[in-house]
Amino acid sequence: MPYPVSVTSLLAETGTVARFAGRFFREGFRPRYEVPEFFYQCYAVGYQSLPLVGITGFIMGLVLTLRLRPTMVQFGAESWIPVMVGLTIIQELSPIITGLMVAGKVGSNIGAELSSMRVTEQIDAMDVSGTNPFKYLVVTRVLATTLMVPVLTLLADAIGLFSAYVGVNMRGSTSLLLFANHILNSLTFGQLLPAVIKTFFFGFAIGLISCYKGYYASNDTAGVGRAANSAVVASSLAIFLLDLVAVLVSTALGLI
Repeated sequence: MPYPVSVTSLLAETGTVARFAGRFFREGFRPRYEVPEFFYQCYAVGYQSLPLVGITGFIMGLVLTLRLRPTMVQFGAESWIPVMVGLTIIQELSPIITGLMVAGKVGSNIGAELSSMRVTEQIDAMDVSGTNPFKYLVVTRVLATTLMVPVLTLLADAIGLFSAYVGVNMRGSTSLLLFANHILNSLTFGQLLPAVIKTFFFGFAIGLISCYKGYYASNDTAGVGRAANSAVVASSLAIFLLDLVAVLVSTALGLI
């Protein structure tokens, strides 16, 4: 599936993706349920992404703390570092960076895998053999990314906050309990809820767009590369757009 080259083609493809999403909701909750494949996809999306998300989360928290600390010290607000870093990581950095990492790793895999199955006519063979390829290939992957991205984000939150604690203690001495109390006392349920909810939308968008790009890839070898590439680009763009919507809605509801 190539990139849209005009506003008209962009709107047309958006409508096609919407119909693809509608088909997901129609078929996703009807028997037969591909439970074993769903759990395998959760393993592929979640467990196999742990090292990447963990390393990224640690670097994210440490770099943010080290960059923020000199400015906070200059204005005599060093005690606010845990709060500033904690809220930034939990509300914005961790969900977005985790989503982008999953889009790059998992989204490209899904796009390449489904497009190669399309080129080699495996999807058609599944249809002929009586297996619903949409339920087996698309529904399982979309559900897996929808559920696993929030879990990976929570992991990135924890690792990022721990690395922020390490950064704070490079030039000071703060107990882990005091550091955690600073963050927990400043974080309200209204601030946490949007950060959690939007990660489900991030995961859904990654899975849906990547499956769409691979499922409807052009029937040639070049289509495999295009599907993998466009899956990452479109998923990443969707993450930023969804984050913007989440911020606007949270602001309108007074949650920020």
